[in-house]
Amino acid sequence: MADLVAWVLVLAVLAYACGGGADYGAGFWDLLAGGARRGRRPRALIDHSMGPVWEVNNVWLIFVLVVMWTGFPAMFQAVFTVLWAPLTLAAAGLVLRGAGFAFRKPTRRLAERRVYGAAFAIASVLTPYFLGAAVGGVASGRVAPGGSASVSAWTNPTSVLAGLMTVAAAAFLGAVFLSGDARTYGDPDLVGYFRRRALGTLVALAALAGVGIVLTRDDAPYVHERLTGGWGLVLVAAAALCALAAAWLLVRDAPTLPTRAAAVGSVGAVVVAWGLAQRPYLLPTSLTVAEGAGAEATMGWLVVVSLVSVVLVGPALVLLYRLDSQGELLPDPLLSGPEDSSGTER
Repeated sequence: MADLVAWVLVLAVLAYACGGGADYGAGFWDLLAGGARRGRRPRALIDHSMGPVWEVNNVWLIFVLVVMWTGFPAMFQAVFTVLWAPLTLAAAGLVLRGAGFAFRKPTRRLAERRVYGAAFAIASVLTPYFLGAAVGGVASGRVAPGGSASVSAWTNPTSVLAGLMTVAAAAFLGAVFLSGDARTYGDPDLVGYFRRRALGTLVALAALAGVGIVLTRDDAPYVHERLTGGWGLVLVAAAALCALAAAWLLVRDAPTLPTRAAAVGSVGAVVVAWGLAQRPYLLPTSLTVAEGAGAEATMGWLVVVSLVSVVLVGPALVLLYRLDSQGELLPDPLLSGPEDSSGTER
């Protein structure tokens, strides 16, 4: 039962990495969109793409925390004790990001809109970085039960690499999804705009992955060994193939759905590979799944609640994402870009 709940946790992380990652990536490109006139159309598309789904995507993070807290309390305590600093910074980023996104659209004054927009965009980069740095601290074996808070637990080479890869993966997903949305609204310029950025971040991800192969050999040996052999290597290879497929589909200007599926597959395969690489540990190499599991009754109820959630909430999420991808939830953002009260563009 404990192993099953552990995989529920991995799948929840996967859902957040892909859904929330695309949102973070949209914020990344918002930051780099340029000035008010140059960035108006990309930012209008970003607002539209995120509007109906950004709160839903954050539900996955809450689910991850609930499963950790109730199913694996020893892991929860260790992670939030040793890594309280980056996780607190990530939480602050989530709040600032949400406030910036919510307030910048109805705000009339251009100066205030820029402040809210900057808070949203900057937090969209820093939040995934700190979450990735925390994952790097866990993967490198620097988090253990009974440990104390340590700066080195999240500033070590593996954590820095994981943070950068998380930001790059989010930027890749965001660009792929935004390119598809631009296609939905019939704007070939923005399709090409975000396609080029998707391909650029994919090159950056490949370079970071190459660095990671060398870096983790000594800094995270347990996970490195299992990512370079067995099923871990199979999934890493699958991630690479999905990434290459996404690149080929982007270059060929293929339909939106297979391109997005390939991009999500590349990120999802890495998350599952990480989960496999840590087996049988929750915290390599100090806490196994069996040792960190909660009461048997609790684990059973977590499985039941997870199944009920899939049955009740799953169809609604599929419908929401489908309607959003078809552009049926909001008016065309490229024909009605945000303006201030005097008609001045952002």
